[in-house]
Amino acid sequence: MSGAAGLFERVLVVARDDEAGRVAAETAVDIAATHGATVDALYVVDTTEHWDMVVERRERTGEALVEDVEGRGADRGVDVEKWFRYGTAHEEVLDFAAAHGVDLIVVGSARRTGLDRLLHPETLPVRVQRGADAPVMVVGGDDR
Repeated sequence: MSGAAGLFERVLVVARDDEAGRVAAETAVDIAATHGATVDALYVVDTTEHWDMVVERRERTGEALVEDVEGRGADRGVDVEKWFRYGTAHEEVLDFAAAHGVDLIVVGSARRTGLDRLLHPETLPVRVQRGADAPVMVVGGDDR
């Protein structure tokens, strides 16, 4: 371990089903391995838009994503705790981080273009950065 070992004890990664989410999972496990930390893998099932079948599909996706983080952790000797929350993603991430004493939040951010920027001006990473008490590391698919 490096001289900075122990800087982080709990690293929260927001599990997402895209390349940026996979990079965030990998980054969180790498940081935890370096600092002897535990990873909290959190998937938020967004219930603000739909329910029933869409939510069930999101639950299955989320389960696979947090299990992937757990597998990455096992490969590196890092303990990973799997979590689910229901609601608005940024609110649930911030509430979780505050309630569990998280030292670092890692979240993926996909490159956005044109219409998506107009329709969704505030992304999850921006909202988390603005409201978090802990440091927030934003990574993208290009950050490998």
